[in-house]
Amino acid sequence: MSKRGKLFTFGGIALGIAALVVINVSSGRDRGMEVRMEGVSRRNLVATVTASGRITPKRKVDVSSDITGRIIRIPVKEGDIVRKGDLLLAIDPTQYEANIQRAKASLAAAEASAVQSTANRDQARRALDRAESLRKTNAQLVSDEQYEQARTSFQVAEAVANSASHQVEQTRAGLREVEDQLRKTVIRAPMDGQITRVAVEEGEVAVPGTFSRETGLLMTVSDLSVIQVKVRVDETDVVRLHLGDSTSVTIDAFPDTQFVGRVTKVAQSAILGSTTTATGDRAVDYDVEITLDNPPQNVRPDLSATAKMVTDVRDSVLAIPIIALTVREHKPLSTENAPKDTTKATKETEGAFVVHKGIAQFRPVKVGIAGEEYFEVLDGLRMGDTIAAGPYQAIRDLKDSSKVRALKDAKAAAKKTT
Repeated sequence: MSKRGKLFTFGGIALGIAALVVINVSSGRDRGMEVRMEGVSRRNLVATVTASGRITPKRKVDVSSDITGRIIRIPVKEGDIVRKGDLLLAIDPTQYEANIQRAKASLAAAEASAVQSTANRDQARRALDRAESLRKTNAQLVSDEQYEQARTSFQVAEAVANSASHQVEQTRAGLREVEDQLRKTVIRAPMDGQITRVAVEEGEVAVPGTFSRETGLLMTVSDLSVIQVKVRVDETDVVRLHLGDSTSVTIDAFPDTQFVGRVTKVAQSAILGSTTTATGDRAVDYDVEITLDNPPQNVRPDLSATAKMVTDVRDSVLAIPIIALTVREHKPLSTENAPKDTTKATKETEGAFVVHKGIAQFRPVKVGIAGEEYFEVLDGLRMGDTIAAGPYQAIRDLKDSSKVRALKDAKAAAKKTT
């Protein structure tokens, strides 16, 4: 065969292959887009809110010192169980014992001064009484100047005696203060509980936490008889929570066990986070506390946990897969009573594609609660309707009145979903 003849032959084969490809593509288009079909059916749905947080005791006390001093004894360690009144920590009392001795000496001196002042006042009182008595007997016996001096002396002595009495009270109060400081060198457990933190060592100096709570922290006593999980819930979800909502809790340290609890507190004020959303607004969260019914024996504060709070339950309701719900621009079915300037308007509407005789028609759907995989259907669909339930990309690309066909097998559906 000539070279020209070969070219014609190869060209004919290429044209044939191209024609077959076009025919196959056209045939695939005519058959419609592959979708996973599912019938609308009744299901039991459970709506939940999931949030992460940490284990916290119902009550804990951060123990700090009210005085400054060197720590000479710590008879407890982390994990110890203590009773109210047990010794937790001792501070060197030498300085405060010396202060008591000084205060007692000052009190003794003040009391002696008060006795002397009282005696002087009594003597001045007697002198004034004699002067008054003599004046009544004979006015010439005591001059006005002598009488005035006696009265002034008494007034001065009385003022000094009162001052000395107040000085005694002040010194006595000072003694009580240093005695109280001495008692504070011994720190005892404020309640029954477990030592969950010891922040100091023997030999360190205890200081009052005036400016910083962490600076003055010595140790923490926690009541682990009641264990809670504190989580932060987004503002869009917190409105669905109620006191008493059943909760399933997973603690990271116990991955194979789920614990049951109840919502026992929902904060009324928000916590403004530092993170920002796409619009530039700060995230708004609320603290929620869950109390565990039967916590594990060796649970510890600050363990990471995840809480799944049940907010609503629906039994035997119409449901569709969450993936089937989509949004499309949809013209209102009836524009009879609509204003003239809006009769041609369309708006985005939630709905699903109902499949009938190979044609997918978009139908607006009103949904209720969301379970883990299904939405409750309140209006728009009926029992037995066949809908396009996936894959995600197919639902996203599907147009109203498009031809569709069922996926051949589940593996194909899984691939398209991913």
